[in-house]
Amino acid sequence: MTAGTGMPGTPEPRDVPEGTVVLGASDVARALTRIAHEIVERAKGAQDVVLLGIPTRGVTLAARLAQRLASIDPAFDPERDLGELDVTMYRDDLRRQPTRAVGVTRLPAAGIEGKTVVLVDDVLFSGRTIRAALDAIGDLGRPQAVRLACLVDRGHRELPIRPDFVGKNLPTAQTERVRVLLAEVDGTDAVVISGREPGAVLPGEGSDR
Repeated sequence: MTAGTGMPGTPEPRDVPEGTVVLGASDVARALTRIAHEIVERAKGAQDVVLLGIPTRGVTLAARLAQRLASIDPAFDPERDLGELDVTMYRDDLRRQPTRAVGVTRLPAAGIEGKTVVLVDDVLFSGRTIRAALDAIGDLGRPQAVRLACLVDRGHRELPIRPDFVGKNLPTAQTERVRVLLAEVDGTDAVVISGREPGAVLPGEGSDR
């Protein structure tokens, strides 16, 4: 596509950053569709489900999941059941990074009281962001249950936190970097891992579960 031919407000496609592409656009789409079906199945319907995206790309992923949930179960309304949760002030590294910008928390119109809240994030790593999200939710209401959906689980957990819904389990080394690119933000959909030694294959790689 040449410059200027995209839809208004849509970033132009960009080159994928250097590294190994482990998920392409079709893989990301399939993973999100599968996660949406698993959410509905686990909750036995989506009538009491609300989604909270964690900035930044978790918000975009949550919006995509919301559309999929609505197509599976019309009881889910993206206008009513979708929100975003900023966890900045609940992070345990705030004292080390005091200039971190505070984002926006926007609760779903349906609220979270008595609901099944599904936190949505792009990459699960140490678990500290999710711990902060749980603390934030505790100050906002009392949901019936809190679950976690992430596109990529790269391991190396520092806290006893695990996702309920995963697009891809991706074994990584601590020195490697995992980037999730989304068309709404980056102009393309991909998951890219960089910093990996050429030819290196980690145990379990290739499984999407």
